[in-house]
Amino acid sequence: MTRFKLALFAGLLPLVLPAYAEQPTPAKAHAALVHAVAVSPDGKTVATGGFDNVIKLWAVNPDGTLKETKELKGHTGPVYAVAFHPTEPVLVSGSQDKTAKVWNIADAKVTAEFKGHTDIVDAVAFAPDGKTVASGSADKSVKLWDPKDGKELKALGVHGGSVYAVAFSPDGTALASASADKVVKVWDVKAQKELKQLVGHEEAVTGVTFAGDADTVVSASMDRTIRVWSVKAVKEVKEVKKDPPKEVPKDKKDAKDVPKDKKDMPKEPPKEVKDPKDAGEMKRLGPTTDDPYALVWSSDAKTLAVCGYSGQVTTWALDADKPKFVKPIKSPGYCVAFTKDGKAVLTGHDNGTVVVTRLDGK
Repeated sequence: MTRFKLALFAGLLPLVLPAYAEQPTPAKAHAALVHAVAVSPDGKTVATGGFDNVIKLWAVNPDGTLKETKELKGHTGPVYAVAFHPTEPVLVSGSQDKTAKVWNIADAKVTAEFKGHTDIVDAVAFAPDGKTVASGSADKSVKLWDPKDGKELKALGVHGGSVYAVAFSPDGTALASASADKVVKVWDVKAQKELKQLVGHEEAVTGVTFAGDADTVVSASMDRTIRVWSVKAVKEVKEVKKDPPKEVPKDKKDAKDVPKDKKDMPKEPPKEVKDPKDAGEMKRLGPTTDDPYALVWSSDAKTLAVCGYSGQVTTWALDADKPKFVKPIKSPGYCVAFTKDGKAVLTGHDNGTVVVTRLDGK
């Protein structure tokens, strides 16, 4: 999408967003689009990654506002993903410069670098024990790394399109990856091989998370549905023969305006799903009012949060048909994270802001 079209869309947002909720106060965080946000395990630090090639660390004030404390500089391209170590003051980041970096938060220095992807590193995640990092890339691959020395442990496999998100199960036994090929793959971490495919989405899958255990997976897609899956319920594993996804040529994309191929992927006519439960689909939420770009699960609040192209933030219970909370924000949102207590969410936006939204409406 061109800069003009995006600006035009932003100008129309006040006309299409619900008028019943006040706008949260945004904080200008980066000089360009904010594509990544994460909250530390202790809840005291927020990390953001922007298309200005910078990672910023923020302290969370008692009133919920953010105070910048540090900048981490080293990437030579836009930062697409950030994730905290589960127990140590360490952060991992992924970038358009085709690398992922491990940072010591105390001194803001890089302690390890992952080199092996041949395109944007779209997604990174620490395993629950902190001993492994997973990455997903626009080169369509999913890899495991040692965060101590940066060595590649295993190239798990590939999707048929860019990999937009990766997530470990709470017990670390499984890894899920979401792709432009419309498929969620679940990998056996110990055996280092593909375990199951979750097939049913009709457009690119932009977000994925485990919800509470290694069996329950939740995904969001540009088909404007959120789907809840049971890995165990998938009857068989087999390769899905599909035409390669039509992705925008890299020379036609402006990284400052189009963070991924999400906005430009062609829509296809809906395909009939004969037996969704045979494919592991247990519940379908939505349709959402816009293209969802990111989702996150709060184990404390037992709630899912989603943000998307209109900027709207929604939260969902997994057994509901409609969102239980809706808040409009006047800029496309690309990333979302819960605060530690699950009472607020942070979102990163196209206009360089980070917004803290309280879920109690205050």
